[in-house]
Amino acid sequence: MMVTTRVRLDRIASSTRNAHLGRDVIVSDQINPSEGYVLAVRILEDKSTYNTVEDLSGRMVPLRSGDILAGTLGNRRALHGYAGEVPSHIAVGDTLHVLNLGGVLGRCTSASPELGAPFRVEVLGAILSFPELSDRVGKPAHIRQGAVPAADDLRSTIPVIYVAGTCMNTGKTYAATELVRGLSRGGLRVAACKLTGVSLMRDTLQMLDAGAITALAFSDSGLASTRAGVTTRTAKGIFNRLSDSKPDVIIAELGDGILGEYGVQDILLDPELRGAAGAWVVAAPDPVGCWGAVEILRRDYGISATVLTGPATDNEVGLDYIRTNLNVPAHNARRDAAGLVTVVRKAVEVALQRGPKKRIHVRDSEVET
Repeated sequence: MMVTTRVRLDRIASSTRNAHLGRDVIVSDQINPSEGYVLAVRILEDKSTYNTVEDLSGRMVPLRSGDILAGTLGNRRALHGYAGEVPSHIAVGDTLHVLNLGGVLGRCTSASPELGAPFRVEVLGAILSFPELSDRVGKPAHIRQGAVPAADDLRSTIPVIYVAGTCMNTGKTYAATELVRGLSRGGLRVAACKLTGVSLMRDTLQMLDAGAITALAFSDSGLASTRAGVTTRTAKGIFNRLSDSKPDVIIAELGDGILGEYGVQDILLDPELRGAAGAWVVAAPDPVGCWGAVEILRRDYGISATVLTGPATDNEVGLDYIRTNLNVPAHNARRDAAGLVTVVRKAVEVALQRGPKKRIHVRDSEVET
């Protein structure tokens, strides 16, 4: 028999936003240990680092011992952060961890020495949702409620500027934001999105602040984090939804790296998504990363990098290597955003002149023309 309790939330993490929670919720002792379900938990300690959570407005707010938080069950596989997973069984009173700033909850399997141990939390129960006013029996809240639907086919014909990188923290979001700003100021209607990673509103909010007419993330599709097997349908659904706003171009950040575990490779392999590209912007931290990214994209996916950016382009040493040895344009998003925008805009104009690629079926294969 289900036991329910009324709880007042002190913090509501941004990862839960599709569930549209208020401060006062009803929680159940029956918990589905699956990604995307929303739990109420109690913070068990104070921390001096990595001690905030992003709320529904996008603000970073502090977490203190005793705070009751609404978070979302999910996995994380971050190179420079926490790794964690949803355990196979969760009961009231169990201890979980806060795995990221968006309030994703799971059991930490590996911590970062730079961040220290994650917050420990006590599970209070599964938050119930009452979508209809007449509902007397709630259903477990899940972030797929009202989500952008995934799609098997790409309906959008808007050219996409993909921003990829060798791993996290290589300047992808900064480059994407500067591209939004520069192209918007240049007269284009720019839509933006983040297709892979772990739930956090910060990046899409920055894109909106820079001038994007609309911005979406995989979390708007009901995912707390991405992985292989889900990203292509999610990306197509997001592109289809963004195209309804009639943008001239879509800027799509691929969170994490091209060799990471968040499903970026599936997007790179998909003929429809690859064919939508108007430009490929690649961020890397050093010359080895630049060479590796260019080589992997060319060898494994048939993709030619349009321009390189990131810490490898911070001064003339990296710029000279990229331009001379890799024969690829290179512009630093912080110091030469105008140069980055110019290269990308030219590539997009070529894509617009070429028009959307048509797909024809030849027996069991597909060919782009």
